[in-house]
Amino acid sequence: MNEAIMIPRTQNHNQDSFINIFLFLVLLVVMSVSHKPLSAQPQAQVFLDSLYSSKELGCTITNDSTTFRLFAPRATNVVLVLFQRHTDESGIETSMKRDANGVWEYSSSENLLGKYYGYRVFGPGGRGEVFNPNIIIADPYSKAVATKVNWHQPAKTLIIKSDYDWEGDTFIASNEHSQLIIYEAHVRDLTAHSSSGIEAKGTYKGLTEEGKQGGLSYLKNLGVNTIELLPTQKFGNIELPFRDSSVLQHGYPFNTWNPYERNHWGYMTSYFFAPETYYGTDGTMQRDQYNGTDGRAINEFKDMVKTFHKNGIAVIMDVVYNHVSQYDFNPFKYIDKFYYFHCDSNGNYIMTSGCGNDFKTNRPMARRLIVESVLYWMKEYHIDGFRFDLATMIDWETCKLITAEARKINPNVILIAEAWGGGKYDLGGFSDIGWAAWNDLIRNGVKGQNPNDGLGFIFGKFQGGNTTKSFMSYVTGTLREDGGPFVKQEHSINYLESHDDNTMGDFIRLGLHDVKEHTTITDTKNHAKLTAKQLALNKLAAMYLFTAQGPVMIHEGQEFARSKLIAPTNAPDTRVGMIDHNSYDKDNETNYLNYDHAEMNQSLVSYYQGLIALRRSHPILSSAPKEAVTFLKTDDDFHLAFHLDPGKLGEDPAYSELKKDNQFIVLLNGNPKKNLTLQLPSSGWKVVGNPDKVTQDKPFGKVPKKVTVPPTSGMILMKGK
Repeated sequence: MNEAIMIPRTQNHNQDSFINIFLFLVLLVVMSVSHKPLSAQPQAQVFLDSLYSSKELGCTITNDSTTFRLFAPRATNVVLVLFQRHTDESGIETSMKRDANGVWEYSSSENLLGKYYGYRVFGPGGRGEVFNPNIIIADPYSKAVATKVNWHQPAKTLIIKSDYDWEGDTFIASNEHSQLIIYEAHVRDLTAHSSSGIEAKGTYKGLTEEGKQGGLSYLKNLGVNTIELLPTQKFGNIELPFRDSSVLQHGYPFNTWNPYERNHWGYMTSYFFAPETYYGTDGTMQRDQYNGTDGRAINEFKDMVKTFHKNGIAVIMDVVYNHVSQYDFNPFKYIDKFYYFHCDSNGNYIMTSGCGNDFKTNRPMARRLIVESVLYWMKEYHIDGFRFDLATMIDWETCKLITAEARKINPNVILIAEAWGGGKYDLGGFSDIGWAAWNDLIRNGVKGQNPNDGLGFIFGKFQGGNTTKSFMSYVTGTLREDGGPFVKQEHSINYLESHDDNTMGDFIRLGLHDVKEHTTITDTKNHAKLTAKQLALNKLAAMYLFTAQGPVMIHEGQEFARSKLIAPTNAPDTRVGMIDHNSYDKDNETNYLNYDHAEMNQSLVSYYQGLIALRRSHPILSSAPKEAVTFLKTDDDFHLAFHLDPGKLGEDPAYSELKKDNQFIVLLNGNPKKNLTLQLPSSGWKVVGNPDKVTQDKPFGKVPKKVTVPPTSGMILMKGK
């Protein structure tokens, strides 16, 4: 980082050094005599909130010096430990000096490039405190980190300087966010399966290989213009030993739920500035071996981003700032638990995230770290946007600062919220600050909320409080003026499937009762192959999704109705062969994309390709203002018909490109038993999408004034202006 983010302050933080040091000493005395944990001492919270430093944190290198800085406001001593090798158990130890604002610093007159380091942090004891100088922690500002493969994930920061040739690369996402077609995917899942044909399977490098059945070439052929990667910041890969009671004496829970002892998805971030090293070409999950020892993942990650950009695919990172890794030696816990985490009056972690802790994002130096992390990935890795996990747990001031600072670097940066978490739900709040959000309303209304008793439009059902009016609202962007939460249609990330819960393919299989959740499937190929009814439901859902206004997101494998069957394993999992609705712990073929199944269900893949190509060629299908959308009268709650007419747009220059587009009529029949019959408002229409195929290159011919759409299917008609 070249400069620190200057966070707006509500009070004077350039206090005299003597006063700050005096207050720090007073705080230590108060803590030593109080029987209350720090989280129950209001005066201590005020003091901690008063501390702020704009000094560059982490490790900075010049030709003839190396400087280390760590913000540890209540530490009584911090010792820098310098190592020659990542395997060294001991190193050269040097005490650092504290300034008035809680920053500990040490400068060496040597250039220490290629060395490793960590910190021992000493601090007060007492109720709820977890300072432990026996544990050497890596720097929270680590740009590269070497980690040992076990659940504690011991780590050392690698001092590295990345000289990288971007060859003129820059951000590629345009300001037309409604035209985003996002593919949510996991780095390993895209290439780890043998059917991918990729050589560097499961790695960043694997996603730069072209001309193979899977990976990059598959994404290009599908036609998506954006990829959203599940977490790729360094995270805790290994979780607690399964059914090992010895962890209880150390205060950890007894693991009865994860026989794989793994975290595959990555929603347990350990280091906010370093890439996940398991996805480097030297990555390993062999226990007690090391990942990240030479920092190669940095340039391999950059190669991946540059390759995506060269192929017209923007890159969004899924980032987790609401909590941190639960089980490993996460540095924030040992630097200052009570500074960085929400704790109750007994000094225990509050965990409304459901992940063991809640990060205190409103602390001034925590806020600074989050914002600097976002900007670092933009400047250093050319990331086009971010999806924020459980974003309602990030305070509004931090969210607004992210927005302001990120847009200084890239005015078109993509900011997406998962607008729930911690008992809060607020799609509209994020729209008010200019963020998009995953629109679970359209997901639930169109597909359904659960396959047992929460089916949606495509099944001919009203899920929850959905009505015909809400089905219409989803088409125009779930806008606030129609009773939805969004100020603009570009804020509505329309999706029907994500990494969470059942895949849409499995949801449909379960919803049709073609399979039961706890049935063991032995013929996986026959199970994966779509029946005619399953195919029809998948196609109808896809047509609804790709004709709704606003950005679209699909999840990996959605385009071939992927089924997540729990794969054979050496782990003691009694559910092998069953459908999995929460595969976060499985780094195996449960999650890996089987491209042979894509070939087997090529009819659905082709349907997605056709819809994507049509949408990308005609912005009226994604960016139509409300005045260009007219709903046509039908005689059934599950018959939806609408006319997109650019001729109805006014003279606003912003509509100049849209006004050049063609007209469309979209017919969606969610009734499983009744035809949708419609008298067209004019003549001259051609069919570009029917229940079998979507194509704009060879329309299926003109249609009469009256059209009929069979049950559980859709039709798209087009004609020139």
